[in-house]
Amino acid sequence: MVDPVVWDIGYLVSASMFIVGIKRLSSPRTAPSGNRLGAQGMLLAVIVTLLKLQSEGIIGWELIVGGLAVGSLIGYLMATRVEMTGMPELVALFNGFGGAASALVGLSEALKRISEGVPEPGVELYATWTAIGLSALVGWITLSGSLVAMMKLKGGFYIPLTKKDDRGRSRWVSFPTWGPPWLNYVKVLLLLSSIILIAMTIQEPENKNWVYSLVATSTILGVLFVMPIGGADMPVVVSLLNSLSGIAAAFTGFVIGNNVLIIAGSMVGAAGLILTFIMCKAMNRELFDVLFKAFGGSGERDQLTRTKVGSDPEEVAMVLDGAQKVIVVPGYGMAVSQSQHAVKEFADLMESMDCEVLYAIHPVAGRMPGHMNVLLAEANVPYEKLIEMDEINSEFPDCDVAVVIGANDTTNPAARSGEGPLAGMPILDVDKSSIVVIIKRSLSVGYAGVDNDLFYMDKTMMLFGDGKKMMNQLNSAVKEL
Repeated sequence: MVDPVVWDIGYLVSASMFIVGIKRLSSPRTAPSGNRLGAQGMLLAVIVTLLKLQSEGIIGWELIVGGLAVGSLIGYLMATRVEMTGMPELVALFNGFGGAASALVGLSEALKRISEGVPEPGVELYATWTAIGLSALVGWITLSGSLVAMMKLKGGFYIPLTKKDDRGRSRWVSFPTWGPPWLNYVKVLLLLSSIILIAMTIQEPENKNWVYSLVATSTILGVLFVMPIGGADMPVVVSLLNSLSGIAAAFTGFVIGNNVLIIAGSMVGAAGLILTFIMCKAMNRELFDVLFKAFGGSGERDQLTRTKVGSDPEEVAMVLDGAQKVIVVPGYGMAVSQSQHAVKEFADLMESMDCEVLYAIHPVAGRMPGHMNVLLAEANVPYEKLIEMDEINSEFPDCDVAVVIGANDTTNPAARSGEGPLAGMPILDVDKSSIVVIIKRSLSVGYAGVDNDLFYMDKTMMLFGDGKKMMNQLNSAVKEL
């Protein structure tokens, strides 16, 4: 029999690797090594757990190897096939997987204890079943809520086996944002019901009906939790769901007595919660408003009645000739078109003409925290040129040309009006630049469904088209100056 201290030492080393890895994620230069270190820490934790189970004689290698093989294959396919544009949806799905793992372990442990016989009423019974109940509650909420978040970020889903369109695609269904005021009362009722069900599992731990009822109420609560939240607030929701997946893992660690799950889950839960509050502060939102007031928009779209004559790359190139300061404002359109490398080429061209080029980063640009930072880092944009909103806004009045690639809500002056779904949200002060160039497919509204007055200003030049195509044409025009 191996001394239990050996396993604890292994978990301690693994947890230390997690902590150091997270610390190294704070900088783009050290983030790759931090990510690898965290992955190695998890590998160590898995190996220690397998050895511990083997020493105790309670391991089924067939299931373990099968699970590792299937999980590794899925992870490999996702890592190699998912484009950077799909990262927000992938992150939401990963959060759901984390919640699902915790929820299924909690359910398994509950059914196992019921079949083997529950202990007599006492501290062990109360503590164990409370942990199982909380693991189930948070886990199922995270799973169903993350799946809804993924579909909202994606915009909808294809219905299998439906009639194909001209491009060979099945019927597309937009995912709704729905949340009447009375729905909040339903959510509170479901939450209270779930807490009561946890109490009932403690009072009657041999009754499986309470367990299955808890699964049902938690799953429904997760769906209703995310459904009303508007598009502008989805980055906050993704970070909160990430926190919940960690909390669920920590509860599961208590259930099965695994220290590394408790440590890692607590770290993820705390980090995700801190990020959630940072995002809320950056957007001038209260978390309560995001969760219960559908502050990010109802999903309804403004009817566009105004028009704007588009410019061409040659016109924009002439405006850029002689510019002393250019600020690039990336948005989700840059991610969709995968134009970050063309944007980097543009910046290099302008700097060769003795022009200062900076990048304005809004905290919620894109559809997940740090979305733009990741894309621009991939294109080898120096980190020191990525300037956060609070610092870059003072630079716009001295900016000759602001080049916006697919950003909408984060540059919309309507946020200053005090009305609508964007009311009060801090924005990039692009409208204070001398000239604004916006690269966008059309005048369509942003994710929050609000028309952008910036498009129609006299100082604004619109380049209508795909982001990558228009940036390449603009680069060609600049080279010919």
